[in-house]
Amino acid sequence: MKITAISQFSHDDIELKPIERVYDGFFKINLYCFRHALFAGGQSVEVKREILERGHAVAVLPYDPVTDQVLLIEQIRIGALASKHSPWLLECIAGMADGSTDYEEVAKREAFEEAGIELDKLEFMMSYLSSPGGTTERLFLYLAYTDLSQYQGGIFGLDNEDEDIKTHIMSYDESMLRLEQGEIDNAATVISLQWLALNRQRIVSDLQND
Repeated sequence: MKITAISQFSHDDIELKPIERVYDGFFKINLYCFRHALFAGGQSVEVKREILERGHAVAVLPYDPVTDQVLLIEQIRIGALASKHSPWLLECIAGMADGSTDYEEVAKREAFEEAGIELDKLEFMMSYLSSPGGTTERLFLYLAYTDLSQYQGGIFGLDNEDEDIKTHIMSYDESMLRLEQGEIDNAATVISLQWLALNRQRIVSDLQND
């Protein structure tokens, strides 16, 4: 069943002043000054928001429908230090698109850099805005159909990006348990595993019918 969008508003309902760059370092921050249409009618006062211009990113979850296993990576994420006992997180393979719109190619590149694995068949899962109140970043998620039966694993990552990445192969059931227990708690991985849970029966059925 197809449903229509709820919002009555669009870009035309925003009066935006020229965007001002206020920080230009490893990350870039822009200042947005704007007025917008109100639900009750009329227009808002001028609103100012500093927005992180991070660019878009791609995440990919390698899944072996024959062995019913997934591949996750582990690496330090210093932003998790403030709210988690360990900032070493279990995640999907992921990386910045760096302006590219060939998101499948980005996924394949990151998979080789972060896990030493070559991906072939990818299925687009979904895209989402990571935190639109503070950043323009959009993530594009993919499932990769992968033969993990002979995968050896190891430690990967690019030295020039200070990456230290360890790979983990685990059963689908184990990944769901780690998700349920809160060990896996970063958005891209949570969403990817939940998508797999919703679509796994179809994926296995398609494999059996091939």
